[in-house]
Order: sequence, then C-alpha cells, then structure tokens
Amino acid sequence: MKKKIPFEEWLEQHGTEENPLIPAATVILLRDSDHGLETLMMRRNSNLSFAEGMWVFPGGKVEEQDATSGLDQHNAALSAAVRECEEESGLLLDSADLIYYSHWIPPIEAPRRFTTWFFIAPSPKGQVVIDQGEITDHAWWRPEDALIRAHDKKIQILPPTWITLFDLQEFNSVSDALLEISKRGPRAYATKIIKTDRGMAAIWEGDSAYESREISSEGQRHRLVMEDPIWKFELGESTAHQW
Repeated sequence: MKKKIPFEEWLEQHGTEENPLIPAATVILLRDSDHGLETLMMRRNSNLSFAEGMWVFPGGKVEEQDATSGLDQHNAALSAAVRECEEESGLLLDSADLIYYSHWIPPIEAPRRFTTWFFIAPSPKGQVVIDQGEITDHAWWRPEDALIRAHDKKIQILPPTWITLFDLQEFNSVSDALLEISKRGPRAYATKIIKTDRGMAAIWEGDSAYESREISSEGQRHRLVMEDPIWKFELGESTAHQW
C-alpha cells in the first residue's frame, strides 16, 4: 500500500524508544533469461544472529560510512544498498539505476527492528562472487520458482521476501518490471502479526484487523497467511487474491 503521509512521520509512528528502528537497505537485482525474469537470491550463514539460513536479496545495515557528507536517510540507504551488493555479490551498481521499490518495518515484538529500504535494479554484467562467510550460497531464480521452493520447504524466506517474489512474478521482463514500478512508486509495509484459524498472519494497513487485531471472517484483507506449508496472500474483500 502506498504511503499517504510524509515518510518521516510514517517512520515516527512505528518507532519506539525501547526498540528503535535500525536503518537498513536491500537491493533486488533482476535479469532477463531464456526462461523469463530472474532475481538474485543469497543464502545467509546459519550461524548469523539475524535471518540465519534464510534466502534473501543482497543487503544489510546502513553503516556510519553510508551516512557521511550530510546524506539524508534515503540517500544513506541508497549508498548502503550499493556497498552491500558489492560486498555480498561482487557486483558493482550505479546508484542512479536503483529504483525505490518498497519500505518495510517489522512488528513491534521483533527483537531487532530494521527499517529497510528495498531498491530494485537491473543486474550489471559480471559473475556473482560470494565470500562463503556471511553468504554461503546464491542462485538466480524466477520469482515463481523461488516461491515453489519455499512452499516445498527447500528454502526458507521471510514475509518481505515472499511478498516481493509474489509481486515480481507478474512481470515478463526487466524493462516491464522497472517501468511499472517506476510509475506506481514505492509501497510501505509496517507489519503486525495476528493469529488466525489457519495460522499466523502478517497484516498491513488496509486490513480490517490492522488496528483491532481481531479475527473476523469478513472485511478487507491485506495480509499474508503463513499456513503450513503454503502461504497465501489476501488482498481486498475476504480472499480476493491468493497464491
């Protein structure tokens, strides 16, 4: 859902002194292949303290070096996205090619709350090189194939990754994806978690349960129901759209 209030105000609404938001950045790299649109995904080391063993897009925390020269939060995140992509994949990006795709804030209950800028960009030429440290594996997958792997429990992904893959599977080429995303602008997700009769669900603004967190069989939906083994995205009246 698109932001309807100034970004800084939106951030302030979801941060707390006890558990402050930590700026981070992610970059979704796209390429065209004989099989369709593909995106680069990377497996995080199982020994890490956050998202251990998960398959993610390149990215990480905004560091002090990213916020130098008086950059605002957005441009510091842009700098972090370029730096993290090079560190994790060996691919060097031009920040001018990155498009602001989405913004994610985790639930208030999360032990570490990263406020994450998601950027999207065409992949530069070159071979992916990982360090076998923080990142232990990588793959270029069609979004729909990555979702199938997740539902078959061959890989583990987080809700922001799932939603991104779900969105990207609608595009046939890099140019189509970048054009449409540029036109519609970034989407903002401040996540809450509720329990439903089909499992836990991540919900966002626009869902009838977003403020009350009450379970109801009626009303608007904007949620990802994390039912085992296949997660389902619901948008609109009841279950208008699902995977």
